[in-house]
Amino acid sequence: MCEKARVIVRMLQGCNSMSKLRKIHSHVIINGLQHHPSIFNNLLRFCAVSVTGNLSYALLLFEQFDSDPSTSAWNSLVRGFSVSSSPLSSLLFYDRMLLSSVSRPDIFTFSFALKASEKLCSIPKCLELHGSIIRSGFLSDAIVSTSLVRCYSANGMIDIAYKVFDEMPVRDLVSWNAMISCLSHAGLHHQALGMHKRMVNEGVCIDGYTLVALLSSCAHVSALNMGVMLHRLACEIQCEGSLFVSNALIDMYAKCGSLQNAVSVFNGMRKRDVLTWNSMIIGYGVHGHGVEAISFFRKMVTSGVRPNAITFLGLLLGCSHQGLVKEGVEHFQLMSSQFRLSPNIKHYGCMVDLYGRAGQLDKALEMIHMSSCHEDPVLWRTLLGSCKIHRNLELGEVAIKKLVQLEAFNAGDYVLMTSIYSAANDAQGFASMRKLIKSHDLQTTPGWSWIEIGDQVHKFVVDDKMHSESALIYSELQEVVRRAILAGYNPEDSNVTGQSLSDRCLGSAFHSEKLAIAYGLMRTPAGTILRITKNLRVCRDCHSFTKCVSKAFNREIIVRDRVRFHHFAGGLCSCNDYWIITMEFLKDKVRETGDAAIINTAISCVNVRFLPWHLTPLVAATAYKIEIVEKILPDFSV
Repeated sequence: MCEKARVIVRMLQGCNSMSKLRKIHSHVIINGLQHHPSIFNNLLRFCAVSVTGNLSYALLLFEQFDSDPSTSAWNSLVRGFSVSSSPLSSLLFYDRMLLSSVSRPDIFTFSFALKASEKLCSIPKCLELHGSIIRSGFLSDAIVSTSLVRCYSANGMIDIAYKVFDEMPVRDLVSWNAMISCLSHAGLHHQALGMHKRMVNEGVCIDGYTLVALLSSCAHVSALNMGVMLHRLACEIQCEGSLFVSNALIDMYAKCGSLQNAVSVFNGMRKRDVLTWNSMIIGYGVHGHGVEAISFFRKMVTSGVRPNAITFLGLLLGCSHQGLVKEGVEHFQLMSSQFRLSPNIKHYGCMVDLYGRAGQLDKALEMIHMSSCHEDPVLWRTLLGSCKIHRNLELGEVAIKKLVQLEAFNAGDYVLMTSIYSAANDAQGFASMRKLIKSHDLQTTPGWSWIEIGDQVHKFVVDDKMHSESALIYSELQEVVRRAILAGYNPEDSNVTGQSLSDRCLGSAFHSEKLAIAYGLMRTPAGTILRITKNLRVCRDCHSFTKCVSKAFNREIIVRDRVRFHHFAGGLCSCNDYWIITMEFLKDKVRETGDAAIINTAISCVNVRFLPWHLTPLVAATAYKIEIVEKILPDFSV
């Protein structure tokens, strides 16, 4: 290489902008070195790969090169397009390399082509690349095999990805992290957590990336014990100060029902980003602590962190679960007026839920009509759920007709409408819904519950007989039910939906959370907090059952359902029974007792959102007749 070429190569290696590159390129042309292989490769690499590069300029350079490009040159373009918005171009250049060049693909070519296939979710190309890798003898390379694992996982072929991983002769930490991350993204959280045991057995040390992926799986299955152990590991390898690890810890603790630990991690962070604040606000929101969520939001704004759409989603969730209608409306308006953020379907869904839970169904309907997504079935399904709570047959029929019109109805919608007809004593409507359910052979989502005992997560379904300790669990459950009844539990014997349809309120069935609770009581020492995760909303019967169990056994029980957390202790629940005891319910009691004054007192107490619901009967009893309060609110002892 001549001296001029060496100087130009050194200049290119220090180049950091396209303006500088153009000046260097002009010197290259003036000196007639545009076809020099080393100079050409460096020019092309910067334009195609650098964050300040330009793919269009790279293509211009490539097309003007009059010799057969080297593998390195092809790799620059395959790599550049694989991470661009046009990954298909990456695969086109890979194919062009095979057809028109003497140069052959190497491990980097295959890795970049697999990245493009991953982004395109192209199964045929992934299989083709796999075959070429085997023929080229590169399958034993950790980089190529790891890229294959990611590509198969992105295409939903987890079994093949796992097989490729298992057959790797050498697995580095990047390979382990990729497999754990792929399992976690695929929803196979138990398998992801199981990978950590394999790492320990094979003597592989973890890093921050491993921790973030594992903590994400812990959060999804409420594996708090595993999460705490990972927190200790983070401290041991001194990466707990990492922003990403700290954010993952906050998310894990919040989703596992341990807000106190989430706050502790938050307070110990030296640096926080919007994700940090959002994790805390959403954590408070799903736990039903709307006031605390609003307080954190104010601190966030004061600290100079600009909120985003996810921030307001957490706020609206908290307001909805705690019944803070006024505050929820204020922050919904603040979202667009002060922060110039456009509400999406999730924000409108929260507002419909907020109005619906509070019994303001007309405003909920108005919110749907004024939204930009008024044809979205989620909003109408949310309204239908509120109609069930408040026994509003008229609006319920409007919602179900709209869902049918949108061709978005499912078995759950029919079950809700059947319940509404049943509550209204509408035999004709009830019969028509039951007929539709049977004629369409509709099936609801099967209900399941998880509980973590030690480092094991146990899963139960309704009337589960598959657990290895099934006989003992049912024996224990009979005793638990007996003691719960003594503590005030009144089992619901009737159910309008039928056993075959869902894990709900079945007098003759043992729901998944009841089995999980019985197993938890059986396998943990007295005083241990039971933490349970459900995939569906907790039903009224199980809610009442869990309250009484917490009282009878003096246990704190934390249940995370599809929407929120319920903290049961001493016969009470943190949700304040807001989703069960409604204004319509109280109005019914007015008609039963004929004493409107005491009901108005109860309603006013419920509307004082900062007053814990379990104090409401005490306040009402002080002003009026204790015996009537006990009759109206039998679940509470005065």
